[in-house]
Amino acid sequence: MRNFIVVLILGIMVTGCQNKTDKSIEKEVEVPFEWDAATIYFMLVDRFNNGDTSNDENFDRDKETGILRGFEGGDIKGVTQKVESGYFTNLGVNAIWMTPIVEQIHGGTDEGTGLSYGFHGYWTKDWTNLDPDFGTRDDLKKLVEAAHKRGIRIVLDAVINHRGPVTDQDPVWPQSWVRTGPSCDYHDFDSTVSCTLVENLPDIRTESNEAVELPPQLIEKWKTEGRYEKEVAELDAFFESTGYPRAPRFYIMKWLADYITEFGIDGYRVDTVKHTEPYVWQEFRSVVDTAFAQYKMENPEKVLDDNGFYLVGEVYNYAISNEKAFDFGDRKVNYFDKAFNQLINFEFKWNAEQMDYESMFTKYDSILHNDLIGYSVLNYLSSHDDGQPFDPMRVKPFETATKLLLTQGAAQIYYGDESARILHAEGAIGDANLRTFMNWDDIKSNPKTQAVLAHWQRLGQFRANHPAVGAGRHQMISEAPYVFSRVYKKDDFEDRVIIGLNLEKGKKIIPVGGVFPERLSVHDAYSNTDVTVENGNVILNNDYDIVLLEATKASK
Repeated sequence: MRNFIVVLILGIMVTGCQNKTDKSIEKEVEVPFEWDAATIYFMLVDRFNNGDTSNDENFDRDKETGILRGFEGGDIKGVTQKVESGYFTNLGVNAIWMTPIVEQIHGGTDEGTGLSYGFHGYWTKDWTNLDPDFGTRDDLKKLVEAAHKRGIRIVLDAVINHRGPVTDQDPVWPQSWVRTGPSCDYHDFDSTVSCTLVENLPDIRTESNEAVELPPQLIEKWKTEGRYEKEVAELDAFFESTGYPRAPRFYIMKWLADYITEFGIDGYRVDTVKHTEPYVWQEFRSVVDTAFAQYKMENPEKVLDDNGFYLVGEVYNYAISNEKAFDFGDRKVNYFDKAFNQLINFEFKWNAEQMDYESMFTKYDSILHNDLIGYSVLNYLSSHDDGQPFDPMRVKPFETATKLLLTQGAAQIYYGDESARILHAEGAIGDANLRTFMNWDDIKSNPKTQAVLAHWQRLGQFRANHPAVGAGRHQMISEAPYVFSRVYKKDDFEDRVIIGLNLEKGKKIIPVGGVFPERLSVHDAYSNTDVTVENGNVILNNDYDIVLLEATKASK
């Protein structure tokens, strides 16, 4: 799916020897995709939609677990079904980020919350293989193809910092590959990087440049699966062509890059960024850029646009107020530099809670178009591991949508934000509360849920159609009623919108002068109403307190 807007080109047409009349030529112009204005839907694959019940049980992961600590059946086929049904398109989503789908440890471990399996994807056993609980390589291929057909990018989740916990079925790798202590205490840079995140989570020696042999556990596994020679030959070719040392981090980078060259994925969300040496991410940028260029060269018919490969980093507790410098106390690091397009903005939920719209929008406009120009942030209000979400019991789902989807920067919808999935489960402990199964039954049969979803859809589609919302310059037009504009310009493309919030229901007069010219036909995307600019205003009469104005025919 490609989004288009209509541009009105004013010209002069001679209708007689002496008479000249202004005429218009309508031209459809494709809306450029801009990662800085993207709407990214984030899901735990296992908790989203079960498209294939035949892959629900693997590796004898059948022991009783803590509440919401085991696999529940969601898979890649389930995601593809929702792509093909138009669910994401209707929501205005133009990228999907999934938790890691690589093969997870076969055993389980108790972190103090009952036995847990790697349903979340962050406990890697083998980077080169998909976990059968999530699906097959063919499933992933079909998902990427279905998504790209509809203009939706696929972002996978990259974990380079650590492997999964050690269990009886998952013995520890050699010390040349991992450290098993000490545990991080996070009081400075070194105690955040040169340590294990938690007990029994082997830390990859990403700092090492020493050549290491493949772990014997991996060699045995690949030989049993009949693909040892193939994997070794590919590794030999990679190290020969790049000149990188056979250090642990470069093995993993190669394995992650294979998902780009084989499937054509569009980006990676990178896990635990601040727990790994900063230069590692500059190296990773080089590896993924090379892989993406190779994919585009070998598959020119599958190229969506000229955007480069997308990297967004999880620097835990990074805030947009930090601008480019994340402070460890004893050291500041710029993770954007030659590495990430965006960082996840952990501050946004607090801004949304504590600031009025104009103060927040002005702040984000100033930072994004000054210190962070050329980069951006990914805003969110709930997530899979943030124990203090904006609205856990979903008492204000309309406000959640309005603040998330209308704030500048990229927006991350966490699965169920749009359907008011409650972030609490009876008996669950900690982050398990955030990871209940998607509430499809509510979407199907609950009128209140359907009304919430409709609000998210209206805002989401408007955002998708207008990069000005997420990447444009912000300007308040009127304080009361609260009305503002966003204007986006790139090369020969220009996009203008006007938005009004917290308006009176019934008749409302919206000032648009200076943004939309007199007598222009304007569409309110929220009420699906066409009006005309008269005396610098448009007049609407409906029961909504929000307007989303776009030019039916925008002047050029």
